[in-house]
Amino acid sequence: MNSQRPTAPPPLGRTPHHIGIIMDGNGRWAQARSLPRFAGHQAGVDNIRRILESCVEFGVKVLTIYAFSTENWHRPPDEVSGLMRLLGLTIQRQLNELHKNGVRILHSGRMDGISHHLQEQIRHALDVTRYNDRITLNVAFNYGGRAEILDAVRRIIADGIDPEALSEELFSQYLYTSALPDPDLIIRTGGEWRLSNFLIWQAAYAEYYATPTYWPDFDEKELYNALAEYDRRERRFGRVPSPS
Repeated sequence: MNSQRPTAPPPLGRTPHHIGIIMDGNGRWAQARSLPRFAGHQAGVDNIRRILESCVEFGVKVLTIYAFSTENWHRPPDEVSGLMRLLGLTIQRQLNELHKNGVRILHSGRMDGISHHLQEQIRHALDVTRYNDRITLNVAFNYGGRAEILDAVRRIIADGIDPEALSEELFSQYLYTSALPDPDLIIRTGGEWRLSNFLIWQAAYAEYYATPTYWPDFDEKELYNALAEYDRRERRFGRVPSPS
């Protein structure tokens, strides 16, 4: 019997520099398997490493993941406390390996409401990995796009910026993501078609890709499909394409 190697996917012509992912569907993934919702969140966290490695292979330089929104505080208290513990355990267990593999960790979001211990863990992770440059993992935790814009406006007012001097470029410097380029591609898993308050300023011209696949099942093949779709699109940024 002749064994055949799996056919490698066609090479990509363009790869997005910065991808943002709305990791949706953890609870429904667990429900479909008659598991508690927290099992879905654990499976979702486990999948981050797989997709981070795939991003490195495909040449993506920045990955922003929507881990916990400002709206998620309205979930049942047990689920919220479980998500907080899960982030702390993930930092504790994976920080050394992420650092060894050249991952720079950033945090986008507010520290309000997060326990002092978890805040210290987050700051430690940022400090340890600050000089790594293989890929940047930006964790949007306790994040909301509207809250980010309000916080930016408050800092601009506090700094006494002349309204006439304010530009889009200057405003962007006051956002949580000031150290990052805007995302080129936003991926949402789980079948929904909305941004859900995620990077609403930065994603103004990002390409959008939605898949019904739940986040724990979103693998390298699914990521390639999203990147291939991005590669097929013509990014015009409001301009009329030049005649061929």
